[in-house]
Amino acid sequence: MLRIINQVSEARTELRRICDRTHDEQIIHKEATVREVLQAVQRQGDRALIHYTEEFDQRTLKLEDLRVSGSELDAAYQQVSKELLDAIQLARRNIEAFHRQRVPKSWVQFGEDNVVLGKRYTPVDRAGLYIPGGRASYVSTVLMNAVPAKVAGVPRIVMVTPPGPEKAVNPAILVAAQEAGVQEIYRVGGAQAIAALAYGTETIPNVHVITGPGNIYVTLAKKLVYGTVGIDSLAGPSEVLVIADQSANPVYVATDLLAQAEHDPMAAAILITTDVSLGRQVVAEVERQLVNHPRRLLTEKAIAHYGLVVVVDSLDMAIELSNEFAPEHLELEVTDPWGLIEGVRHAGAIFLGSSTPEAIGDYLAGPNHTLPTSGAARYASALGVETFMKHSSLIQYSPTALRKVADAIDLLATCEGLPSHADSVKRRVEDADDPQDP
Repeated sequence: MLRIINQVSEARTELRRICDRTHDEQIIHKEATVREVLQAVQRQGDRALIHYTEEFDQRTLKLEDLRVSGSELDAAYQQVSKELLDAIQLARRNIEAFHRQRVPKSWVQFGEDNVVLGKRYTPVDRAGLYIPGGRASYVSTVLMNAVPAKVAGVPRIVMVTPPGPEKAVNPAILVAAQEAGVQEIYRVGGAQAIAALAYGTETIPNVHVITGPGNIYVTLAKKLVYGTVGIDSLAGPSEVLVIADQSANPVYVATDLLAQAEHDPMAAAILITTDVSLGRQVVAEVERQLVNHPRRLLTEKAIAHYGLVVVVDSLDMAIELSNEFAPEHLELEVTDPWGLIEGVRHAGAIFLGSSTPEAIGDYLAGPNHTLPTSGAARYASALGVETFMKHSSLIQYSPTALRKVADAIDLLATCEGLPSHADSVKRRVEDADDPQDP
């Protein structure tokens, strides 16, 4: 059952506990296992992928099974309904339209004395997308990772996902990948899939950026290969924080809390409200909606351990507590949500008003649903086209401009004890002042 707290100090303690819920006591043991997997894939390539897929996923694969075939990709379209295909295509269009607005533009600035400065943005050559299996078929995760990579201009996008029963990959996943422009898909999951993307095998190419969520082993693998490749983030369990006043509908609020809790037993669902009556109604409504919930056991576990209702005296205090928690998803179910925006400093995504449940962002509004968790919204942002791009600085100085800064560079280089730095400027200036006859 959801607990109700009306003391700010107790609420702060509970929010810190929930934020720190990923601090697993067994993390050292799990990291050792992941290191072993990474090293084995580096040494043995495809053979290690086959071995660990059987050991961890209980799926027996042959080498030729690793890549999803063209016939499987074609057949997937026959296995999804027209209505689902239409929904996938609508989501893809909205996500693409939003992310096209975020593509950074290269620029060049011309200053005095023919000094040219600028930045040049280019996509990575290869991107790897991890799409989890397990409790659900994450069609939206495919779109949210693949579409920004495509918009960024990545020429080769590789997707990995764990094989299901009979080595199958959910046809909706395959359709979503193709709609987003991904044709290269491999049936492998877990830490071994991250190793394959980072280091490459005989079948799977190494990539330059890896994105996509996964379990603790996937997350640890991404952490350990960072530096060899870039990553999007170290995703933790999902979370929602709802701020609500007396105008909120308790049925809507309860549904939104459950929509988060049904993800995972470690998902967090938090309500902060100025109305104690609303808080009690939401608790009762959560219990009522759980009775026949298809995912009741795991949802109840999340609610019991990481569900919370906090009653505060003002919306200002609600915003203060929210900023301390820095939620992945923040819903403002209040009379004037835009009036609170200025106070919100830390949140992955903000949903404004009673007609904007988190689910709209999860699936097809357009902004990315891959968001910072576990307090990372204090310094991190959503996945986007920038994740798949890098920029190079452009610098050009004329002889006149170089001469003007030569003394300053000489002083700075001498201060740092780097005489050749100073000489690299000094020699050019001297040659420009006293050119040699040909």
